[in-house]
Amino acid sequence: MIAGGGTGGHIFPAIAIANAIKKLNPTTNFLFVGAKGKMEMEKVPQAGYAIEGITIAGFNRSSLIKNLSLPFKLINSFFQVAQIIRQFKPDAVIGVGGYSSFPVLRYAQSKGIPTFIHEANSYAGKSNMLLGKMATKIFTATDGMEKFFPANKIIVSGNPVRSAIVSMNVNKSTALQHFGLDPEKKTVLVVGGSLGAKSINEAIEKDIDLFAKNDLQLIWQTGKLFLSKAKETTLGMKHVFVNDFIQEMEMGYAAADMVISRSGAMSISELCIVGKPVAFVPYPFAAEDHQTANAQKLVQKHAAIMIEDKRALQDLVPQIIELSRDVTKQNIMKENIQQLKITNADDCVANEIMTYLK
Repeated sequence: MIAGGGTGGHIFPAIAIANAIKKLNPTTNFLFVGAKGKMEMEKVPQAGYAIEGITIAGFNRSSLIKNLSLPFKLINSFFQVAQIIRQFKPDAVIGVGGYSSFPVLRYAQSKGIPTFIHEANSYAGKSNMLLGKMATKIFTATDGMEKFFPANKIIVSGNPVRSAIVSMNVNKSTALQHFGLDPEKKTVLVVGGSLGAKSINEAIEKDIDLFAKNDLQLIWQTGKLFLSKAKETTLGMKHVFVNDFIQEMEMGYAAADMVISRSGAMSISELCIVGKPVAFVPYPFAAEDHQTANAQKLVQKHAAIMIEDKRALQDLVPQIIELSRDVTKQNIMKENIQQLKITNADDCVANEIMTYLK
């Protein structure tokens, strides 16, 4: 059983782990558990796996009044989880983060079922820290996680990345044709995470004319909420491709000379593998401000630049244009970010779990 979701940063690693376990043991049965109404309820079945939804919500850091119903949802989710686990009878439960993972792993632990955690960020979430005390093994993206988890349970695996991105068997020219863009022009890929990013979208919208003026073209993943506004803003602009979600993200990365991105753990892992110069805009309401911590690790290694969310409207597009003119800096960033890549995290996690269960 694999629990978690909410964003692509939790869902895609979960699917990568399932695929890797399936390679080792093709007869393995899987059941994903996610939050009703969230992205995983669509993306997991698309990947060929069954999923059950539970009624759960996370702590809302930007609007405290929305948290009033949280205790009732949490209690209700435990009853739902108990029934799902009784029916499926898992040999092991894997938590990949996202608020649906907590009740599933906590209930499994109470029943003595082996539980495995994958912590994608360099600053562990509170749920994972609580679950870590009773977890069988804890897989982390980076070293130095002993301050959050029992040291004897930690395995530094890196973050499982979609196989299409690891293999990257598409060239830039083909990718640009896929988006209907000019193979001769420098291209900026904008990804605010799988759900979009308000500050990034508003910054792009405000300075959209600067891209054409500086001979740059744009691939813009907006998320669902901003799509209609972005399409209206870019109407008739042949140098801009707009969509709410890019299903084949390997095409986006292959087409890009530079990337604007949130600094979720999975985005960082993918960008290390594809080796692109990147401007990070950390999401300020992420738990324990872990996106800023994630980005700063790369900035300190001269592998990325970072713009604060509150400065994005003024500074984001001017800084990416400045970077587009500085080929030396781009090359330094490419070289440094690629040194941080890990390409076999899914196999590492799968091997450890299956070895334990033998």
